[in-house]
Amino acid sequence: MKPFPQPLNVIAIGAHPDDCEYYLGGTATKFAAAGHRVKFVSLTNGDAGHHRQAGAELVARRRAEAGEAARRLGIAASEVLDHHDGLLVPTLEVRRQVIRLIREWKADLVLTHRPIDYHPDHRATGLLVQDSAYIVLVPNVCPETPVLRTNPVYAYVEDAFQKPNPFTPDIAIAIDEVWERKIDALDAHVSQMYEWLPWAHWHEEPVPGEANQRRRWLAGKMERPLSQAARQALEARYGPKAARGIRHAEAFEICEYGRQPSPEELEKLFPR
Repeated sequence: MKPFPQPLNVIAIGAHPDDCEYYLGGTATKFAAAGHRVKFVSLTNGDAGHHRQAGAELVARRRAEAGEAARRLGIAASEVLDHHDGLLVPTLEVRRQVIRLIREWKADLVLTHRPIDYHPDHRATGLLVQDSAYIVLVPNVCPETPVLRTNPVYAYVEDAFQKPNPFTPDIAIAIDEVWERKIDALDAHVSQMYEWLPWAHWHEEPVPGEANQRRRWLAGKMERPLSQAARQALEARYGPKAARGIRHAEAFEICEYGRQPSPEELEKLFPR
């Protein structure tokens, strides 16, 4: 099998402008610090993700937040497409957009949601991205974009959904040393972390007004125990003793439709 190039081209495709930061912000920071090219893409513009704002005003705000989050993570690029939040459908048109994005980035690694999720936009995104696997190699599909000669590795971010099958990580990345960078990126999404989520999901929990206190509050909200599956993946990679000291991690499951790395290649593909 052809070895992975250096530096790697990594593209993360989420449903909403804060999804990539939430699910893989720590790993993205590690990739970027190691000299790899990382791009975040949101397939929707986030225009429904608020209880007071909507439409063009909210889109502009969320696009700016995504750009600032990318700057804080140190990644190469961020792009927010213009599909409506909550209404994403896995059409051929959007699939073609995804194929073009992956080809244009010359992706070696593609990260996305599983098509098993509570949110229809997440499910649609996962289906759209996994359906681009192999097709990115077919010259007569989207012929205006240069075809890839090697299928990327496709991987899913972690979720807790069990049916029809649970998330099964192939690798986990310890992110304790970049945890604060991940929180910094999420802190940039003011409309979501300090307005929408407290109203919609956190029972209108009051948010501190002072910036440093607010950020510490957010870090506390993001704290959660590692899943047993993620813990086992950490033990397999770092050893049981080292894994016991890891508090924060991000885990990934390889999609069987893309390039299938060996365990040795997988270890080299993801940062430690």
